[in-house]
Amino acid sequence: MKRTFIGLAATALVLAICLPAFAAAKIEGKAVTYKDGDVVLKGYLAFDQNIKGERPGVLIVHEWWGLNDYVRKRARMLAEMGYTALALDMYGDGKQAAHPDDAGKFASAVTKNAAIGEGRFMAALEFLKKQKNVDPERIAAIGYCFGGGVVLHMARLGVNIKGVASFHGSLATEKPAEPGVIKAKILVLNGDADKFTTREQIKSFKKEMKNADADFQFISYPGAMHSFTNPDADMYAKKFNMPVGYNADADKKSWAQLDKFLTDIFKK
Repeated sequence: MKRTFIGLAATALVLAICLPAFAAAKIEGKAVTYKDGDVVLKGYLAFDQNIKGERPGVLIVHEWWGLNDYVRKRARMLAEMGYTALALDMYGDGKQAAHPDDAGKFASAVTKNAAIGEGRFMAALEFLKKQKNVDPERIAAIGYCFGGGVVLHMARLGVNIKGVASFHGSLATEKPAEPGVIKAKILVLNGDADKFTTREQIKSFKKEMKNADADFQFISYPGAMHSFTNPDADMYAKKFNMPVGYNADADKKSWAQLDKFLTDIFKK
């Protein structure tokens, strides 16, 4: 019995010493530059250095504020989950807005010229695919608010990636998806109290997805307003009198849904 106890104690000591080295993530986040034609785009790439070899990649499309600290945080969170994440730049030169008027101008410049947004998304996709630690056959895209609308638009066009997830993103479109075109699985995470999204838009979106024979999930969180995942939303609401707000419960639950969604679509 004494020898057995000593053996167990030694094993426990070895595990205590060794396991942290394997469990602790070593996240590298860095600014990266790529191009769409002559336009310089400035993104943010994050990954775990302790993971060797290829892994799935995830694109993140920012809110209308631009590529700020919030979306960089989400990139690092995805890296901690084992993915290589690229927070992409939809505005060019890494532009950010500090006021809704500027954010609206930046976003409109992209949404009113579909070719611009599509080109910048695809440039980021190709950049991510070329990373040595990314499996180019296992890519997804997620987006917040403005970015949610972007990833849904790309899914409607038939972008060849595994899935897209929209967090409090716009649902309306002038070009509904045609049957059989959508390749990506779709996850929509919506705030039930979002004043920017109408009941009619939700109804139309669900009908569109069914008519297009899309594989989609639509989840609404009771009481959650627009931008419910962003802790800065309460500050924006107060400073600019905007109908937005952070909801910690919906934030946590929607991220858990994303975790499950990515695990499912990336299964080999």
